[in-house]
Amino acid sequence: MCKDCDSTTASRKRWRTVRDGCVCRIVCLIPAGRINYRNHRHRDGTSGNQSSHNPVALAKFYSDNYADELIVYDMSEGDAAHEEALDIVKAICSEAEIPVIGAGNVKRVEDIKKLLYAGCKKAALNYSKPGNIEITAEVSKRFGKEKIVACVTEADSITRNETLIDEYISEIILVKETCLKESISISRFPMIASVPEVSLDKILELLSNDNICGISGYAINENAKELLAVKALCQNNDITVNTFEPAIPWEAFKLNGDGHVTVVVQDYKTDEVLMVAYMNEEAYNTTLKTGKMTYYSRSREELWVKGETSGHFQYVKSLTADCDKDTILAKVSQIGAACHTGSHSCFFNEIMAKEYEETNPLKVFEQVFDVIKDRKIHPKEGSYTNYLFDKGIDKILKKLGEEATEIVIAAKNPNANEIKYEISDFLYHMMVLMAEKNITWEEITTELAQR
Repeated sequence: MCKDCDSTTASRKRWRTVRDGCVCRIVCLIPAGRINYRNHRHRDGTSGNQSSHNPVALAKFYSDNYADELIVYDMSEGDAAHEEALDIVKAICSEAEIPVIGAGNVKRVEDIKKLLYAGCKKAALNYSKPGNIEITAEVSKRFGKEKIVACVTEADSITRNETLIDEYISEIILVKETCLKESISISRFPMIASVPEVSLDKILELLSNDNICGISGYAINENAKELLAVKALCQNNDITVNTFEPAIPWEAFKLNGDGHVTVVVQDYKTDEVLMVAYMNEEAYNTTLKTGKMTYYSRSREELWVKGETSGHFQYVKSLTADCDKDTILAKVSQIGAACHTGSHSCFFNEIMAKEYEETNPLKVFEQVFDVIKDRKIHPKEGSYTNYLFDKGIDKILKKLGEEATEIVIAAKNPNANEIKYEISDFLYHMMVLMAEKNITWEEITTELAQR
């Protein structure tokens, strides 16, 4: 593996030892904004210089190669570039199947808020900047200690701010390897260390220190395609890594006549059934090892990683056995279409249907929203929705304000039915605004889930 390291563009790889019961995270770094990215090549021959031009694609590359987390650094200069970088961060958070830590260009509390609201699981303060140190308590109290980390370039920063870090910071990222030895000797806080190479001996040496909870290094990025192999090496040396550990071993399943288990695959966001497939023992263990749905193809008589050819991977969210342990329900994050026909789901050939009213809240919202969006594209004469679109944003906002006021008035009425009507009117007008501003329900629900 490459022994070259540049800590300013380092990716991060995190492990914790078995004895403290924690699991390691492998974290790669991505620059966002205008940056002179160091000219290098991955082991597969891909130029890092070229990869940096598409941070979202780079995030997917690291995710597909079993990284557990990403750190995205905003390297932009100027307000316009900063907003552009935040859009990139948001796109990465939306597309990546792994958590994201946002860092860089933090000058005030609002910048931490923007990173978290963009979808980052955590935001980093730069402890080389006094202004970042000054807002530590405020951002920690406002957003939660577990969401705030500190980037440190010298051991003295830890000593000088020990009380602050103890109360308000969840972990420290040692950006430079030059401060590693001194930081280990003086700090009792969980730290992620930057090292110049990916070597098992170095990993084991670092993890013998109780306060080292992870390692980082530019070599991690360069060797992204070997992360799964590195995880295996760590496991073989009693270092836990972020893989699925099954509560039910393969031997406990009731197999069909071919030695397989049926797998029903469901979209974790919508609960839509996507497909049915089969697993043998190797497919089961590979799925647990990689976090990507892997099946046994009965027609080809070989292992089948869903999406390996099409790019339509299925990332595991949960696996649950039925009462007889002869069927697995897999909840997944589906990339693209699940069906070979191009349909999102394989189940689209209707046999019969009885009319019923949909009561699933999100499905109801989506159905109403689809009608509103269709009105915008295909206007219908006499449509109130089209009247609002024609009048423009000011009319939509006026009606939204009026409906909000109606809710307040209705809330003073002892009859609960009135407030239901007014909330429904408000939600309709809110969806008109969403359509006008091109905001989806998925974006709203994702934002709520992150809060």
